[in-house]
Amino acid sequence: MKRKALFIVNPVSGGKKKDGVPDMIEKNLDKSVFEYSIVYSDGVAHAHVIAKEAIASHDLIVAVGGDGTVNEIASALVGSNTVFGIIPFGSGNGLSRFLGIPMDAEKAIQNLNVWHVETIDAATANGEWFFNMAGMGFDAHISEVFSHQKTRGFSTYIKSSFREINNYKAHTYHIDIDGVVYEREAFMLSFANSSQYGNNAHVSPHASVQDGLLDVCIIKPFPLWRFVGMGIRMFTKTAHRSKYVEIIRGKHIIIKRNEPGPFHLDGEPRIAPAVVDINVAPASLRIIAGKSFRKQ
Repeated sequence: MKRKALFIVNPVSGGKKKDGVPDMIEKNLDKSVFEYSIVYSDGVAHAHVIAKEAIASHDLIVAVGGDGTVNEIASALVGSNTVFGIIPFGSGNGLSRFLGIPMDAEKAIQNLNVWHVETIDAATANGEWFFNMAGMGFDAHISEVFSHQKTRGFSTYIKSSFREINNYKAHTYHIDIDGVVYEREAFMLSFANSSQYGNNAHVSPHASVQDGLLDVCIIKPFPLWRFVGMGIRMFTKTAHRSKYVEIIRGKHIIIKRNEPGPFHLDGEPRIAPAVVDINVAPASLRIIAGKSFRKQ
């Protein structure tokens, strides 16, 4: 019996046209293994609704889009037996890159045929799911700014960062990690399931999606002149060696700050309350990884 696959396409993710996606699927998906259908999402959370309704009747549900689309669909599949696939079309594609999924759409479709299924961890922040990275502080602020830009992509993200860095102030956080309390002033806090934000910028190079833990990455205030150097460290997988970076692993994290503020889940911005409660859900999502990905 063939596996039933559903491709959910976000037509606006990453600012990239997807007119050729149906032809690519027809050309590259192994029809001796799969029978498939394609639907298009229309608006925020629509992909989640489509996926939720399709779980019972499909073996594989594939997100064709960026990190936001990945989050919408994965949050519908978490805890189920339905396998999740990704054809990356976003600006960062953090989880896809970490899992070794090809960035080329045709190769990513061919990768589905290999059926390299892994089970990975997920996490919630105040009950909302994330799968790659969540955070508060400067990166959450930039996610909010970036979401309002007319053009997307890596260069727009970098330009936004340079524009905002001069006026951004660090905040004080009360951080409870598995019952151990830390008081830290931080430029930003990242809660890493995988090692990277996207575009191969790694904040915690040794993070694992299969260890039942999150890496709490505390980026301490640093001199402005070090901003470019901190960025270079992320792209060379050496950020964790900086004296301005502290990484603590844990399962249950409670963050308290003085007031509500920006927060992001897999790059998607929102305003979170002053207290954020984060929990890991170990081995809760079945996903097709790239051929190069090895169980951690």
